[in-house]
Amino acid sequence: MSIEKQMRIPANRIIEVMGNTLLFCVTAVLFPLPGMAAAGNVARRVNDPRAIFEQAQQALAAGDYPAAERGFLAVLTIDPKSGAAYSNLGVAYMREGKIDSAIKAFSQAKKLAPQMAGIDLNLGLAYYRKQNFQQAIPHFARVIDADPGNIQAHYLEGISHFVLDDYSAAVNALEPIVVQEQNDLDFLYILGISYGKLKRVEDSTRTFAQLVRAGGDSAHMHLLLGKAYLDLYENVKARTELEKAASGDLKLPYLHFNLGVLYQRLGMLDQAADQFDQEIAISPREPWSYEARGTILLDHGDSGRAISMFRHALSLNSKLPLSLAGIGKAYLRQSKPEEAIPYLKRAIDLQQDSANLHYQLGQAYLKANQKAEAKKELTEAGKLQAEVREKQEEKMSGKLPPPSGPQPE
Repeated sequence: MSIEKQMRIPANRIIEVMGNTLLFCVTAVLFPLPGMAAAGNVARRVNDPRAIFEQAQQALAAGDYPAAERGFLAVLTIDPKSGAAYSNLGVAYMREGKIDSAIKAFSQAKKLAPQMAGIDLNLGLAYYRKQNFQQAIPHFARVIDADPGNIQAHYLEGISHFVLDDYSAAVNALEPIVVQEQNDLDFLYILGISYGKLKRVEDSTRTFAQLVRAGGDSAHMHLLLGKAYLDLYENVKARTELEKAASGDLKLPYLHFNLGVLYQRLGMLDQAADQFDQEIAISPREPWSYEARGTILLDHGDSGRAISMFRHALSLNSKLPLSLAGIGKAYLRQSKPEEAIPYLKRAIDLQQDSANLHYQLGQAYLKANQKAEAKKELTEAGKLQAEVREKQEEKMSGKLPPPSGPQPE
């Protein structure tokens, strides 16, 4: 994760913003299969899908998700075209944390019963939980098309766009629910940053003022406001707010992480390292502080401990290009290019447009005496760097119009 990404709420924290989202369960509309007993004897039949479905629903409501899963699977062995069973099976899988299985179940339910209430919201939420925000967005959009007043779909679509850095789309999704969410601090944080990224200064200022009013003098409010200033590169204001949050609650999740990012940006590396260590003690299951700590260790020349930190981060989340690249760089510093190459290649798989990663891989190939591969990667790095420069020039001066009139041959 780049430094710019570290300024943001980590993706896991974004997901927690709507952690209590509603999953829709469906009441079955089942019909007797040929050869079934009369209605009075249905409850006694072990192969009666209605009775099994009702028992599974009761287990789902009671929080016995394995029993619910078994029950809905049993219904599907008898009636494999039950969209309701697939939908509720997806809910059980979601509650068990089996996100890929949930997506498959919801997708099958949508195929069998495309008009089923809540199916797009459930599918969107499953992709959202998987952090596949690009896939989640169309499902939330369909919910909004059918029900423009659906607050949850607006909120989740807005967060998804925000995570993908599409601030204009985030604003479009979030603005319709401003009145309903005017006291939700996380909502105001996301909307305020989106306005700031779009240079809508008045709207950003107004939103952060509402954040302050809604949050009062709470540590949570100061943390969110500090994060917002950090994301907008207003470092002095960020430090003021984050240190106020620290004075209110030193155990607030992500407080020490964000203070660490701030101190790292200000060149206060010892203080940053201490903050990341404190965050690790508070949130040992989050990868971000291990990754940031590894980066500082690498900067200090301690490649061995840096590798250990990056490995720990990857054990918690295997798709961290910065950690993969960090291990690669550390091995390069240890003169082990052959060991560096696979890590750098995996990092590029996750972040293919990074000129720096292609350059690092090119250097690794050079040191491994693989000249053809090195040339290919260094050429790609140069191409990507040129594209970045071109975009920066366009941003500064605007794109020139195409020439008019006859052109010299």
